[in-house]
Amino acid sequence: MDSIQQDIDQLVKSHDIVLFMKGSASFPMCGFSGRAIQILKACGVDTKTLKTINVLEDDGIRQGIKEYSQWPTIPQLYVKGEFVGGSDIMMEMYESGELQQVING
Repeated sequence: MDSIQQDIDQLVKSHDIVLFMKGSASFPMCGFSGRAIQILKACGVDTKTLKTINVLEDDGIRQGIKEYSQWPTIPQLYVKGEFVGGSDIMMEMYESGELQQVING
């Protein structure tokens, strides 16, 4: 595992909820990242305590996270060290009530 993968692994495992996104919780830089933040807010997540990683600030992380998760797109949500998915999966899970259970479980 190279250093970027180790850094990502450390981030994912040291915070309950981590969102790798374009921009920040207060200033999302793409529609999918913005939607991911809205879904998390709807689940009762305080975006001030949410750990977000702006992939636009670090190309190594931007590429590395795709390898880490084997998932090709950003945003990517991790809850308690587990990869949940991107904004489409988050939306489906939110609508079924599953995401709330994962976050609050």
